[in-house]
Amino acid sequence: MPNKEMPLTVERKRLIQEAIREHGFTRKFKVIEHFKNHSLFQMSDRNFRDLITFDFEDIIDSGHVVKGRSVLKDAEGNIKLEWVKTSADKDKVLEATKIAVEELTATIKPIKPTKKPKGKLNKNLCNQYTITDYHIGMLAIAEESGEDWDIETAEQLIIDWFSQGIKNSPKAETCVFAQIGDFLHFDSIDPVTPSSGHVLDVSTRYTCLVRIAIRVIRKIILMLLKKYKTVQVVLAEGNHDISSSIWLREAFGVFFEDEPRVIIDRTMSPYYCFEFGSTLLFYHHGHKKNISNLDSTLVAMYKEQFGKAKYVYAHSGHYHHEHKKETNLMILEQHPTLSAKDAYSVRGGYHSKRNAKIITYSKEFGEVGRLTISPEMCK
Repeated sequence: MPNKEMPLTVERKRLIQEAIREHGFTRKFKVIEHFKNHSLFQMSDRNFRDLITFDFEDIIDSGHVVKGRSVLKDAEGNIKLEWVKTSADKDKVLEATKIAVEELTATIKPIKPTKKPKGKLNKNLCNQYTITDYHIGMLAIAEESGEDWDIETAEQLIIDWFSQGIKNSPKAETCVFAQIGDFLHFDSIDPVTPSSGHVLDVSTRYTCLVRIAIRVIRKIILMLLKKYKTVQVVLAEGNHDISSSIWLREAFGVFFEDEPRVIIDRTMSPYYCFEFGSTLLFYHHGHKKNISNLDSTLVAMYKEQFGKAKYVYAHSGHYHHEHKKETNLMILEQHPTLSAKDAYSVRGGYHSKRNAKIITYSKEFGEVGRLTISPEMCK
């Protein structure tokens, strides 16, 4: 604790914070030297030495937490140097993101309702367009990974895929645009994964990535509105786009708030649910729970919906390859991706076929059909 001769008043805390910003938290001696002769402190040499051992944690900038500490002591055990590592508090960063989203969505002008599609549609069918781990903004070169991938390629392919899917899927009244996470390859100005800080291969700046992600999703929803009476939209959280998924859901929620035929799932937890008659559909990226232990989590969260359902399916991604499992509770499916492999995947020996599926569900009979479309089929 600081010496009683030198209480940490609001003004003193402010000055210490300014010095930390200037010199860095880990350079504690320089921060203290900054104040040795300051009129607000007026320390004796002994009190100045006491300040060297003072715990600075209570004046760390709001929104940061201590990650670790290293201390150098002399032969007598006196602390000579100290390094403290801090990082942004993830909960506070997410809360700040939510506040920013509220400010952003306040300026969005919702679109006017569109005309319903003509012709007879089957009210007992729902087509699920399943997209996961699309990684818009990722960079891959054919010489290294076998396939080229950049932001222009990604934008064109997904529009072509939806064009093929919409053209060839059954005439249903309802559809689900099930985007199950990692739609964006990176989540901030820095091209790193948000949780682990791994450096990523990227093909654009974050500003351009945001623009294209918004443009692509908006175009897809408008394409679906031309065929379906109701469009259910899931924009799931992934481990690559934790914060971005928040503003995507909120922005499109406001953008389509005057369009009753579009329902944006704005669930804040990364587990999503859609009821369709006796069929229950779950979605989770797979970064928190994989298909080996996902079923019990979903049932615990959605007990009421699960109790009413006759057919239950859960969809996930994250691992970029196909895997299907049936348990006593539901059928779980882990989906592959349409995107190309990046250097990380190739160097790790991860290889799988690229495709995405349109799965048709019945209100009465569960899954009744599916269509698999690969990138080669979109040319």
